[in-house]
Amino acid sequence: MYFFLSNLSLLDLCYTTTTVPQMLVNFRSAHKSICWAGCVAQLFIFLSLGSTECILLAVMAYDRYAAICQPLRYMTIMSHRLCWLMVAASWLSGITNSAVQTILTLRLPFCGQKQINNFFCEVPAMISLSCAETSINEAGLIAGASFLLPGPLGLILVSYGYIGATVLRIRSAEGRRKAFSTCTSHLTVVSLFYSTAIYMYLQPPSHHSQNQGKMVSLFYGIITPMLNPLIYTLRNKDVHGALRRTLGKLFWMQITWAREMTSDWHNKASPLAGGGDSKLVEGPQDW
Repeated sequence: MYFFLSNLSLLDLCYTTTTVPQMLVNFRSAHKSICWAGCVAQLFIFLSLGSTECILLAVMAYDRYAAICQPLRYMTIMSHRLCWLMVAASWLSGITNSAVQTILTLRLPFCGQKQINNFFCEVPAMISLSCAETSINEAGLIAGASFLLPGPLGLILVSYGYIGATVLRIRSAEGRRKAFSTCTSHLTVVSLFYSTAIYMYLQPPSHHSQNQGKMVSLFYGIITPMLNPLIYTLRNKDVHGALRRTLGKLFWMQITWAREMTSDWHNKASPLAGGGDSKLVEGPQDW
C-alpha cells in the first residue's frame, strides 16, 4: 500500500508543479502568456501524469482487494516484481496516451489569435483553438479517455464489490470498521478524480462550456492533488502521532520564546533590575 501511495504522491507533486508555477506567474502579470515550447511541454506532461493516475488508482483498488479478500495469499499475489510491473505499466500507458494525443493536437493548424481560454495548456482547450476540422482529434480524445476512465473505473467498482461482500461477512463490528476504514480514503480520491475527469474528457471539446471547463480542469488538476495527501494522511495513526508531537513542540517553543521575551523586557524596562544602573527602554527599537 505504501509503495503505491509513494507513487501517487510523486504523481501529485509533478502534476501540480507542471501547471501551478506558470499559473501563479500569470496571475501576477498583466501580460499572461506562455511560450510555444512551454505550452507543448505542459500539455504532454500534464496529460501523461493524469493518464497514469487513472491506471494507478485501479492498481491500488486491486491491491486493497488482495489484502482484504485474499489476506493469507496477499504476500504471494502482490509480490515485489508484480508491484513494479503494475506501476511501470501505469506510467507506460499514461505516457503512450499522452504522446498520441499531443501529436494529434500539434498537427492541427491554429489560426488567428492564439488565446487559450483556460488556466493551462490542455487538449480540449487547444483543440477549440483550431480553425480546421477537429472531428478526428475529438474521436481520438474520446477513445483514449474511454480506455483510461471507464475501464479502470469498472475494475475499481468490481474490486470494491468483492471487498464489500467480504467485509459484510465479518462478524465483529470493529473488524468491519477497520476493513472499511482502509478503503474510504481511496474511494474518496477515486470519486473526486474520476467524476471531474469523465466530465471533461468523455464529451467532444466543441460541446464544452468554457467557464465550466475551466473550473473542472482547475478542480482535478490542482484541488484534487492538493487534497490527496490530506485524505490519506489524516486517517493514519502514525501521522496523527507525528502531527501531535510536532504541534506540541511548536507550542512549547512559542511558550518558551514568550517567557524569554517577557523576562528580557522586564530586565530592560525596570531600573531596579540591574542593581540601579539599568536604563529605561528608550524606544521600541530596543525591545
